[in-house]
Formats: sequence, C-alpha cells, structure tokens
Amino acid sequence: MEDLVVIGAGPYGLSIAAHAAGAGLDVRLLGRPMASWRDNMPEGMYLKSEPWSSNLSAPDGRHTLAEYCATLGQVAEHGTPLPIDTFSAYGMWFARHAAPEVEEVTVTEVTPEGDGFRVHTAEGPSLLARTVALAVGVMPFVHQPDALRDLPPGHSSHSSGHRDLSRFAGREVAVLGAGQAALETAALLAEQGARPVLVARRSRLNWNTLPQPLERPALRALREPHSGLGTGWRSWVWSELPWAVHRLPAATRERISATALGPAGAWWLRDRFERRVPVLLGHRLRRAVAVGERTRLGLTTRSGESVVLDVAHVIAATGFAADLARLELLDAGVRAALETVGEGRAPELSAGFESSWPGLFFAGLLTAPSFGPSMRFVHGAGFTAGRLVKGVLRRLGSRGPRPGSTGLARRDRAASPGHHRPGVPPGHPKTYLR
Repeated sequence: MEDLVVIGAGPYGLSIAAHAAGAGLDVRLLGRPMASWRDNMPEGMYLKSEPWSSNLSAPDGRHTLAEYCATLGQVAEHGTPLPIDTFSAYGMWFARHAAPEVEEVTVTEVTPEGDGFRVHTAEGPSLLARTVALAVGVMPFVHQPDALRDLPPGHSSHSSGHRDLSRFAGREVAVLGAGQAALETAALLAEQGARPVLVARRSRLNWNTLPQPLERPALRALREPHSGLGTGWRSWVWSELPWAVHRLPAATRERISATALGPAGAWWLRDRFERRVPVLLGHRLRRAVAVGERTRLGLTTRSGESVVLDVAHVIAATGFAADLARLELLDAGVRAALETVGEGRAPELSAGFESSWPGLFFAGLLTAPSFGPSMRFVHGAGFTAGRLVKGVLRRLGSRGPRPGSTGLARRDRAASPGHHRPGVPPGHPKTYLR
C-alpha cells in the first residue's frame, strides 16, 4: 500500500509529488504531464502571469522557470510575456528532473477501502493508497452557458477545446466572455483569418496595466507591492496569505473566491484585440438555435432590447466551475458525504488541504473557496504542495507507521494486486487534522 497517490500531473500534481518524495513518502504520480497545457490551449497563446510567479515547486527551491529557460539560452524576463508552449515544456522538464516518475495512466475511479483508498485505472491493476491527493486540474469543471447545451454537436465549443484555431479561417465566430481566455481566443481567431465578435455581459472590458519595474523606490514599492497575482496590497494578500484567507468565515471565503481578481485582459494583448475584434458589450445570451449549419444567438441588452446574431460557430470562454458533482472519478458516496464550503459545491478543507473524509486531499480549483484566488493560478502550487504534504504526514502519523515502509519514494513498483469495491463504510468518521 502506497503512502500517497497523486492523481493529476499538472503544475499542482507535479509539485505535490516532488515535495512528497522529498519528505520520504512512498508516492505514486498518475496522469499525463501538463496535459491541459499541452492539449487544451491554442497555439500562439502566452502566459499571463509573470515568469517569476509561474514556478512549479520543488522542496529545495530549484528547478524554476528561469532555470529551464537558461538551459535554452533564453531569459525569463519580468514584463515580457512567455509562450504557453515554453511553459508546457518547462513543466515536462520539471517532471523529468524534480518529480517522481509520472505513470501515464487514466484513473477511472477512487473508492474507499479500509483505512485508505483503491485507485482504479483503465490500463491495469488498481492501486491501494493510505492517502490520495486529487490534483485533477480544471478540465473536469468546464463551464458552458445553459443556452448552448441543447445545440447539436459542432455548433458550439468551450475555449479549452481548441489547440488549433486555424480551422475557423473565413468563418464568423462568436466568442462569449470577458476574461483573458475570451480576449486572447478572439484575437488569435482574427489573426488566423476568422471573423470573430466578442459577446460579453459586462458593460466594459478590463485591462491589466503595464507591470511596474521590480526595482522601484522604497516608498512606491511599499505603496504597491509586487505579488504573484499582481501589484497592490489586495493582490498581495490573496497571493501571499492563503492561510489567512482560510481562517475567514466560509461565506467570506466564498465571496472572495467568486469575486476577487475578476475578468481582465493582459496589457500586451490590448492592442492586438482592439485593432481587429468587434465587441457587443452589455449583451446577455438568452437562447441559441441551430439553423442548418449555422447558429443563431438571441441576445438581450441592458435596456431590454433584443438582438439576433447569426454565426458559423460559438466558442464559450466562460471559465470553469468548482463543483464536486463533476468530479466523477471520485466515488459518489464519498462525494455525497464530504462537507462543503458554506452553500457552495467545493469541499471544506483543513489547513493541510485534507477534506472531511480522512486521507482524502484536494489541490487546485476546488480549493479556491477554502484558500482564496491564488489556488486558480500556478502561483498557488508552492503553498499547496508544502502544506498538503505536511497534512499527509500528519494523517499518516495518526494511523501509525506502515509495516515495511522504506520511507523512500520509489520510481518502479508493481501495482497493488486484487480488486475490491466496497460501498461507503457506515458511520465513516468526518474528522480534520489541524
């Protein structure tokens, strides 16, 4: 039985596994490295965050994005946008040099078994784990407007469903949303010969300003400190004090998670977008109907006026919704038993990222209502990895030593034999280790 199985090999999963191995845990890392970054972002996109705030986390502080760029003879500079493909390659490099070996298997279900869990995969025998960390990224939580759900296949898609936008060349495409994904998708469509139009409920678009220099006069730096999530004291709190956010009342945390760091475009994108993309601001999508091979959108303005937009395709750049119900690989009984944050649909977590089901840990988007908006960004991976692994160590300590444990993170091990799927244990305790 493994000490820890990490499910997901994106920035959070890789960082957690690196810290777990550094702590001497027997850890298995399952997933396809940097899958959503490699498969679900269009070619030509850039990293919105600054390179120095986009590091994956190793326990020794090494294997940074700047280190990787140096191996290529490049410099990761403040104020210079970095291609998404470079960041994806950095994640692959981190996986090879700083994390345990990634096992590229598809996890189909996680079920409780005894004091631990059984992890089922599509490719082979299941694994037994004393603890599990779910770092599944954002793809299970894709959000699309209700109005698009009854359209036939091919009429609409989510912005995360495109690696190559060139297939829309010469076609009219409505892009829904007002955040970076919507703005950059629309700009890329225009640059590749499509005829996009941006449709947003907001009455105006927000744009980030040119980043201030890292080296500034002391008074200016004190007034507007840099942080991993931007400049200013509020961004600094969300970025550097997620533990403090965790101590706030649930309703406050929910509100912060939903409203802080709202939709905005990167400063370097503004000129590219405004020169080429028409916009319909203050327009709410009311209905969508397929008319032959085209799609007709019924929109409503703030004044109540009806507008009809006829396009060849609709791309919803409408983000992701933190909803436990969508995490189908987790046993339904466990999902139903988990305590959630206030009225929300995300798990309530301990200071060590442990849920109310002992031994079950979460990372990434689902943890934002517990720790704040930094959990929606790569920058949150370092805080998460360190705290989560400490939580795992506390949980394992509470159960006593595992017989025959080597205390080492091994790279080549056979999967646990057998296959058993018990139901949810009656009266399973809900306890936190704090």
